Amino acid sequence: MIEETETIEEFLARCSADVEEAVRKAAAAEILPRFRRLAAHEVDRKSGPHDLVTDADRLAELRLTEDLGSLLPGSVVVGEEAVHADPAVYEALQGDTPVWIVDPVDGTRQFVHGDDGFCTLVALAHRGVVIASWTYAAAREQFATAVRGQGAFLDGRRLSAGTPAPGRDLVVATSHPDYTTDDQKRALRPLWTDGLAPRPCGSAGLEYLAVARGELDAVAFSWEAAWDHAAGLLLVEEAGGTHLTVSGEPFRVTGGNALPFTAARDEATARRVTGLLRTAS
Repeated sequence: MIEETETIEEFLARCSADVEEAVRKAAAAEILPRFRRLAAHEVDRKSGPHDLVTDADRLAELRLTEDLGSLLPGSVVVGEEAVHADPAVYEALQGDTPVWIVDPVDGTRQFVHGDDGFCTLVALAHRGVVIASWTYAAAREQFATAVRGQGAFLDGRRLSAGTPAPGRDLVVATSHPDYTTDDQKRALRPLWTDGLAPRPCGSAGLEYLAVARGELDAVAFSWEAAWDHAAGLLLVEEAGGTHLTVSGEPFRVTGGNALPFTAARDEATARRVTGLLRTAS
């Protein structure tokens, strides 16, 4: 619980481990017991055939909403499933209240198919600035955290994105074609060029973690949903990377971004990717 005169930074100094524990408990109670054990009635579709949601998504988000709200009274939760039910929930990102941004199962399609490439994403933002993030790949037993100005860590080890090795193609994970419109595909098409090796992304959260670890050079995405990006963008920043939209400005979780955008291991890579993306317009 935040004290009356306490700042959010002081709250995090006291309670960051409690947030991590809440994420672990939600995954242990609602996600992992259903991994590779989902019944047909536990899987639904939302906007299209590839936009899946499961009981694990819904129940984990409900549990996180209760537990995170208890840790920080007065905060609000913007979760993927809550926004699907009521789009007005998303407007909380524009306000002055601390906001928990939650994706209970990022990579639901992988989760449904029994692939371990999914994670739970939680970020804490205030007045449009992401202050802390938690990325939990429960099936892989990996937990990444970041606090603004304090670095990014994976299982207690500091992360450094580093720089791409000279002379080799840049590997870039892009918005998956199953989830993109024809216009979005055209906007990303300039990345299919000499010197780049684009591939479809899996879980956005795990792709951001790969950038922060220096295992992936960049991502290039064409959608804004804050729950997919907030945790990972801070992770990349705190590992020494950066992010830019095609307008040359950093990505804003509050929305209104010029798309597509990139997050990359270093500024030179980010500028190269956005420079190519601008040629599509």
